[in-house]
Amino acid sequence: NSIWVSTDHDEIERVAKQFGAQVHRRSPEVSQDSSTSLEAIREFLNHHPEVDIVGNIQATSPCLHPSDLIKVADLIQKEGFDSVFSVVRRHQFRWSEVKKGENKMTEPQNLNPAKRYRRQDWPGELYENGSFYFAKRNLIEKGYLQGGKMAYYEMRAEHSVDIDIDIDWPIAEQRVLSFGYFGKEPLKEVKLLVCSIDGCLTNGRIYVTEDQKEMVSYDYRDIVGVDLLKKRGIQVRLLSDRDCSKTLAAIQLGCTAKVGTANKLQVLEDWKKDMGLSWKEIAYLGNEESDVECLKKAGMSGVPADACALAQKAAGYICKSSGGCGAVREFAEHIFLLLEKVNSARKQ
Repeated sequence: NSIWVSTDHDEIERVAKQFGAQVHRRSPEVSQDSSTSLEAIREFLNHHPEVDIVGNIQATSPCLHPSDLIKVADLIQKEGFDSVFSVVRRHQFRWSEVKKGENKMTEPQNLNPAKRYRRQDWPGELYENGSFYFAKRNLIEKGYLQGGKMAYYEMRAEHSVDIDIDIDWPIAEQRVLSFGYFGKEPLKEVKLLVCSIDGCLTNGRIYVTEDQKEMVSYDYRDIVGVDLLKKRGIQVRLLSDRDCSKTLAAIQLGCTAKVGTANKLQVLEDWKKDMGLSWKEIAYLGNEESDVECLKKAGMSGVPADACALAQKAAGYICKSSGGCGAVREFAEHIFLLLEKVNSARKQ
């Protein structure tokens, strides 16, 4: 019924609201390193008597798909379970631990060494994977996330990712590329990147000399990013509200550009039609209110870190880099990562 982010951090609150979530500000008492999720949830319920079911989704499980959550919600709302939690099936043989200095031998925990199972002959065991915990209010108020009439929900192994230590991070990134959720429609090969010039390719600042000449600055990494896109067969075109033809001539990118345009979306639609592309085959990098409609239409959309709030809300990806400081190169690398997802899906 509603989506909330529980946090005590101003930046997390800002980003959560940009993407349409509501925010519950945690108190210092439940924001300690030793605080548990249950403590934060109980505090949330104290402020929201209208809530009768809580689905706690763990941010450390980035391969969770909405279809799983819909099925779990049905287990509680339609089938009468009090709590449902996620598990994954593993085929691992467990042995007892022998601490240093103990005069003991290890013992098998879930196997007979004389009759070891082959993986394909053994059903394995169910382990909690930490992706989510759903529970009714009355159970949580008693201090439990699991209890009453319980059910587990078995997730597919490829969707079961738990980031716990540093080494888990690169593994999770590759899992997301191969098995992550990218929306209902399949990704398509990007064939065109359209980039706003001022504030994306440049930092948006205009320097004026005493003889009234304008100067702008750009980052060489962004030029490399444009070249990499071209080498991958992706056309790059540029847009600007103002006439900055001299700037483009100085940078010498060799890209088709439309400057001094009052309607970026119309230009984008004309390019789309001329090239015979679908919106899914177009990526767009913008930073201002004039880019919002283009960001909403494009199959892939991004903004620099310092883009305006409306542009950030419309974009699918927010760069860590600011405009004119590597944002184009960063967005190009983001496109390449998502294209790996396309290629992986085709191979499968």
